[in-house]
Amino acid sequence: MSIQQNIQHIKSQLPEHVTLVAVSKTKPVSDLMEAYNAGQRSFGENKIQEMVEKHEVMPKDIEWHMIGHVQRNKVKYMASFVNLIHGVDNIKLLKEIDKQAKKHDRIIDCLLQIKIASEDSKFGMSSSDALEIIQSNSLSELKNIKVTGVMGMATFTNNKSQIEREFQFLKSTFDDLKATQSKNCTLEIISMGMSSDYLLAIEFGSNMVRVGSSIFGSRNYN
Repeated sequence: MSIQQNIQHIKSQLPEHVTLVAVSKTKPVSDLMEAYNAGQRSFGENKIQEMVEKHEVMPKDIEWHMIGHVQRNKVKYMASFVNLIHGVDNIKLLKEIDKQAKKHDRIIDCLLQIKIASEDSKFGMSSSDALEIIQSNSLSELKNIKVTGVMGMATFTNNKSQIEREFQFLKSTFDDLKATQSKNCTLEIISMGMSSDYLLAIEFGSNMVRVGSSIFGSRNYN
């Protein structure tokens, strides 16, 4: 199927309240434009430089999602346009995003990345670390960011019951954290689920799915 047909097929399966983020990392602008012309407006990249280059040449009504691990020294390159940063895993990064957003007179939405997978290679904070951040004075002092939800990446496994447990853990973490709201922390988004498991993720409460290969085909990392 074409990229357009893939998007139409996926969107036909999604409830109205679920946002589809097309994970376009490593894909050429021509592929992204095919998705754009099919009505897709939210795109996810995991490398800031690649996202910057695509942003410069693509239509300006696109919402750009940074879904990869973020190095603090690179935040400045995307601060003028990024819509949502998924992978925030410490307060120092939030402070840097706030500092760079202020330079552009913007408020940047952020998700706290919770470590739900058993793999050591996955980034993220514990649920207790996330609660500590939400309740901290440090967070309340930041005027140019808003924490709008949580994100998690399940273990790369065929064990469905393990993935279900990890999704359930993220949902219950979200529910617990949601009880603690503040001026710059209003939790609404649960970003979980990718090409292999997005329908399962939605069953467990996800309202934002990050789908790449099911839209664009397998990636070429060469």
